Amino acid sequence: MKIRAAVLERTGAPLTLTELDLAAPGPGEVLVRLHASGVCHSDLNAIDGTSETRCPAVLGHEGAGVVEAVGADVTRVDVGDHVALSWAPSCGACPECLRELPHLCSTAWPAMGAGGLLDGTTRLSRSGQPVYHYSFISSFAEAAVVPERSCIRIPPDVSFDVAALVGCAVTTGVGAVWRTAGVRPGDRVAVFGCGGVGLSAMLAAAAAGAACVIAVDVSAEKLTAARTCGASDGVFWAGTPEATADAVREASGGGVDYAIEATGRTEAMLAAFLSTRTRGAAVLIGIPRADAVLPLPALSIPRMERRVLGSLYGSSRPERDFLLILDLYRNGLLPIDRLVSHHLPLDEVADAFALMRSGEAMRVVLELA
Repeated sequence: MKIRAAVLERTGAPLTLTELDLAAPGPGEVLVRLHASGVCHSDLNAIDGTSETRCPAVLGHEGAGVVEAVGADVTRVDVGDHVALSWAPSCGACPECLRELPHLCSTAWPAMGAGGLLDGTTRLSRSGQPVYHYSFISSFAEAAVVPERSCIRIPPDVSFDVAALVGCAVTTGVGAVWRTAGVRPGDRVAVFGCGGVGLSAMLAAAAAGAACVIAVDVSAEKLTAARTCGASDGVFWAGTPEATADAVREASGGGVDYAIEATGRTEAMLAAFLSTRTRGAAVLIGIPRADAVLPLPALSIPRMERRVLGSLYGSSRPERDFLLILDLYRNGLLPIDRLVSHHLPLDEVADAFALMRSGEAMRVVLELA
């Protein structure tokens, strides 16, 4: 079938709208007619080379839509199902999956880097030449063929724009608080970075009963927005990690139990670590450049039992956590719809990234159908 999609021709190039050929789903694969796609900072990382992807590629990894066709041996979804898409389709058989760490699946990650689906090949082409997938999803398009395990059936009354964000930003932020950190009522929390992931973490911390939720950002506008997403206080970046950590420690009454870092910048990571109190933990979500190095004051690790926790996809299991998040949303306990600040058509994908770069948007959703 023919589809319109936004293609990254090469690292550093602008996205171009073009017509592509999309092959039918193979065994264990599903064709999804996309209705909405979030625009995530990870897509920007692919464009600017922070995390390069194989090109030409259709970007986008926060998608939701309706199942239109299924390949052989598909048992999880049926034609007509509403689905949110996960970019972590675990194999269920590798050592990590058997350790109940499906988000770290050692089968899926190498296949993702190759730009294909789980069998290493692509379903996208143009004039007979391959076009590559991004994170198995490629949601900047009218339709996508994805692994069956990427499809999480959702209730039909959930809007596609909300469901799309659950595919990455919301699950990453919420999971970092609930799964990686395990925030409990009364804990003190700081969140560094008020983008979609950071704001999701704030919503989760507030829902968990945190005693305080301190938002940290370089933008006064984003700190204002953070208060609508559960932040009890805001700290403006003070110029250095040390000064910013001091401000967080003062605002929180002596340091936080968990500092969630969602920028990928090493100076923010250091500030997060320094803002913790005794036995506190810096939870690092943001994706830094491959050559980035994080220096830490080593003595405070054994003396204060400070910890550093990595968090990929919020340490979540999509088939469990997507539905939990959406159930809490439907019951008014996790208002993730507040994250969506702009809706744009696919034709305006360049404007979506301009809004992201300017800091004006919380989360942009592309409307695809």
